[in-house]
Amino acid sequence: MDQHQPIETKRAPAGQMIDPFGRAVTYLRVSVTDRCDFRCVYCMAEHMTFLPKKEILTLEELDRVCKAFMRKGVRKIRLTGGEPLVRRNIMTLIRSLGDEVKAGNLDELTLTTNGSQLARFADELYEAGVRRINVSLDTRDEEKFAEITRWGRLNQVMEGLAAAKRAGLQVKINTVALKGTNESEIPALIDWAHGEGYDITLIETMPLGDIDGDRTDQYLPLSKVRAELEERWTLSDIPYKTGGPARYVEVKETGGRLGFITPLTHNFCESCNRVRLTCTGQLFMCLGQDDDKDLRAKVRASEGDELLEAAIDEAISRKPKGHNFVIDRAHKAPAVKRHMSLTGG
Repeated sequence: MDQHQPIETKRAPAGQMIDPFGRAVTYLRVSVTDRCDFRCVYCMAEHMTFLPKKEILTLEELDRVCKAFMRKGVRKIRLTGGEPLVRRNIMTLIRSLGDEVKAGNLDELTLTTNGSQLARFADELYEAGVRRINVSLDTRDEEKFAEITRWGRLNQVMEGLAAAKRAGLQVKINTVALKGTNESEIPALIDWAHGEGYDITLIETMPLGDIDGDRTDQYLPLSKVRAELEERWTLSDIPYKTGGPARYVEVKETGGRLGFITPLTHNFCESCNRVRLTCTGQLFMCLGQDDDKDLRAKVRASEGDELLEAAIDEAISRKPKGHNFVIDRAHKAPAVKRHMSLTGG
């Protein structure tokens, strides 16, 4: 059978979404805003044009869509951005979804953040029911941090990490591996993270959105990084999973977990259980494809959820086998025009 052909599947059990390749969709990633207080070089252009407010789903609309997905079998929701904590009154949505965790209707509510607002929000996040967060951090060198984020301040993120630890939040550091920028610092970042009790995941840069530069100058294959780390440490593959695309190893010498997200050198599509909702209500069945479904129109067309749920079903029925990411000199244009900040990291 052609690997790109859908497999024969039976009708999905009540309350469960099964895609054409037999994968249960149980994980929803939601971008609550396209705005961010950083301008990371691999994510955004320095002078971004953000979406007008009328195009953005209200917090109430986001809540409604999330709960429709929960009724259809989603058990984990991750809120992303942009930077989710810069959205005004975002804790209203987080508390509402956190109540679903407390009621047993959702297994986990998590957050991906740049850490800039954690000093302010860490305690509230924990009280709302969030237990794990991902914090994007590519360097601990102040000069490099300013260069990578353009607008960011390292001390603000470090204060946020300290606040998260005090609040009881489990932290995972997400680090994008950038050739010639933080390449030499990766071992020290891993050592630091494990010393703080944080997991850390390394991520290959992805060809999403125009960014004022050529990604071939940034791209660092993690197969190369792992080979170099194995000259220093003992890495053992482990079955640990968080529901996302990372493959984990244990570093014997530090006792910590290290993840690899490798959309280019070793894609993670065969076990994909995720779909992504943008802040404008577009549902992307694959991060690396342009095919989407407009859920905003369905939400705003009716006070009931029949149209919304039918649109979700139709979208899941055409979830693709996987993405087609390529980064090389012959593919200078991004694989997907939209920025990661719109889709949600």
